[in-house]
Amino acid sequence: MSASSKKKLRTDSEKLTERQREEQKQAKEVKLYTIGFVAVMAVILVIAILVGTQQLIANSGVRERKTVAYTVGDHALSNTELNYFFSDTVNNFVNQYGSYAAMFGLDTSKPLDQQYVDAENTRTWADDFMDSAKGNATAVYTIADAAKAAGHTLSEEELAQVDNVVANLQMYAAISGHGSVKNYLKAVYGSGATEESYRAYLETSVLADSYRAAYAEALTYDDAALREAEKDNYSKYSSFTYNQYVVDASKFLTGGTTDEDGKTTYSDEEKDASVKAAEAAAKALIGENVKTVADFDQAIAEMEINKEAEGVSSTPFANNDYRRIPEDVAKWLSDASRKEGDKTVIANTSVRTDDEGNETTVTTGYTVVFFLNRNDNTELLPNVRHILVGFEGGTQNEQGQTVYSDEEKAAAKEKAEALLKQFNEGEATEEAFAALATENTTDPGSKENGGLYENIYPGQMVSAFNDWCFESGRKAGDTGIVETNYGYHVMYYCGEGSLSYRDLQITQELTAQDVDTWYKGLIDSAVTVDGDTSRIRTNLTLNRQ
Repeated sequence: MSASSKKKLRTDSEKLTERQREEQKQAKEVKLYTIGFVAVMAVILVIAILVGTQQLIANSGVRERKTVAYTVGDHALSNTELNYFFSDTVNNFVNQYGSYAAMFGLDTSKPLDQQYVDAENTRTWADDFMDSAKGNATAVYTIADAAKAAGHTLSEEELAQVDNVVANLQMYAAISGHGSVKNYLKAVYGSGATEESYRAYLETSVLADSYRAAYAEALTYDDAALREAEKDNYSKYSSFTYNQYVVDASKFLTGGTTDEDGKTTYSDEEKDASVKAAEAAAKALIGENVKTVADFDQAIAEMEINKEAEGVSSTPFANNDYRRIPEDVAKWLSDASRKEGDKTVIANTSVRTDDEGNETTVTTGYTVVFFLNRNDNTELLPNVRHILVGFEGGTQNEQGQTVYSDEEKAAAKEKAEALLKQFNEGEATEEAFAALATENTTDPGSKENGGLYENIYPGQMVSAFNDWCFESGRKAGDTGIVETNYGYHVMYYCGEGSLSYRDLQITQELTAQDVDTWYKGLIDSAVTVDGDTSRIRTNLTLNRQ
């Protein structure tokens, strides 16, 4: 995509996927989002697209398979091969941002090659997606070549993933009304597409992603490297517990002029007065008589703007990571002199631009913060084994979600209790629990390693699972049963792991930096040549049904 559209895409996607980005940041492995990472899901996703030229392509596709569209190193990609990347790049965008496409200026009712991404009308959306497809192809083939040079091959599990996608093509062909796999691939990827070349595309993409993950996993850092990384900002890897309340200046607006349409506007003087009133109200919340959170909440409830409301109080933040906290608040919280009961008022500002492009910084309100404690996250993280007894049966509700009856949940709980009893009546060792987990768990992520999750960090698991792992006084050999949306978990606490949360965060950051450097080095060294892409279907229309 063009620089301008990419910038807009990043800005809006940051708002839309905040939770996803935080989870990705905390993941044990750092993922580079090439097409390889989502390739195994591509077939499932493409059904969501209404291809502008849905009729089956009658010709043989020989020209699509023989015409070179793009060359990466020694790989001369045909129009068919590059079209796999192009179609899936488009499709992944639609599946992630489809309902928000208009925010990016994309009209899903018009062909991609008939609408522009720039004001000068020099680049179409098809051009942008083509550039992204070429970038994805460059990354996939370059990393795949590095994998082969390093002797890295696909595991049996990864090959099984590819096999599963290919095996399901017939089902998707039937669902989409195309009948045969051949017709389905042609309808989605053009007349040159074949099952053989599509499998090759999948295998290359998965190999690239597999090697990227293996490269990241192989990176290690000694204690000296970790300490060096934290020395300039120790607080960056700490967590803070505090309460805060936002005093919005708009709630203190008075006067105003209402026009015939019922719209009320306020003068600059009235706006300034509201800011001053908000500041006075905020400062009243940190008076000498406010010594506890209870005092803080009582003062909030007694504010004039809250007297007609019920249950208004501060928002608690427990062990909130430094990097999740607004900069001004984080700076105050991390001050070395900070102690329990400290309070402060911090101005909230924003930059506004008028019709002439002039920028003005305005105060919109005040954040009042009540400090409780700081956690430098130096404790070692827990290792836990579990046996998931998943709910069985279920029905679909009106929202398309699977819900389970009390009887179905009771059956899962009964089985979990029986497994725990079996464990307790046996050797009751970690090895025995691991064997029981391998035999009985329905969690595919831990089945092959005896239900083990190592170095579990705060917030990694669903709340009930997480709370059990971090419960005060937890010791090696503890067992229990917890319920989550997935089913009942038979828990076994192995003890402390090898990393603290602090060192895990630093390791993740160093890994991300080093993988990024490695990745950019590979891409920068890649030799690419543009070819003839005229047989790639750039006239797609992205209407969804």
